[in-house]
Amino acid sequence: MTAGDVQWMTAGSGILHQEMPKGDNRGRTHGFQLWANLPASLKMTDPHYQDIPASAIPEVAEDDGTRVCIIGGEFWGKGGPVEGVAADPNYLDIFVAPGQRKHLKIETTRNASAYVFGGAGTFRDASDPRAVLTEQAADANSPAKYDVSNHSLVLFDRGDQIVVQAGDEGIRFLLVSGKPIEEPVAWYGPIVMNSQEELRQARSELQAGNFIKHR
Repeated sequence: MTAGDVQWMTAGSGILHQEMPKGDNRGRTHGFQLWANLPASLKMTDPHYQDIPASAIPEVAEDDGTRVCIIGGEFWGKGGPVEGVAADPNYLDIFVAPGQRKHLKIETTRNASAYVFGGAGTFRDASDPRAVLTEQAADANSPAKYDVSNHSLVLFDRGDQIVVQAGDEGIRFLLVSGKPIEEPVAWYGPIVMNSQEELRQARSELQAGNFIKHR
């Protein structure tokens, strides 16, 4: 299993960028765009950009076939290359082999979610997750069902671990956890602030051409 290249950006006091993924010979690309909010005290911090090749992302493996690429944070005694994020997130690319059952520790102070992008399985024995299908609406009248397959997002309540049972093809998912900031959020397009007034100011600066504070 190999994780892809990672581009990590802290917008802070202003940064503009263009995303131009090359893709394969048919123009297809497979990737994720993950947003981490900044607390009010760091909204106007200096911008930062980090380009991390796949070769710099450590991978750990266990005898049962479980493999984990550590993009950010720490796991099983190893740290990932993405660092300096206010919410101190863990970004883990996890594969659990077919039929295997795996216990994964989560700090109780963190919020956690898992996005399944390969195979299928079930999450059990921790606080109940909610499977949210991203490509079709689930029937609201159906009983809660925690079986998850490709393109499902699972949200967890607080707890000290999650337990995943891999299906016949195994399961691969991003496990993301971080410390809650617990501040109000005002969001419009690529701009995330704490109030509508701050949001209007940022949009006004963007339109006036003085959004970038550092050159």
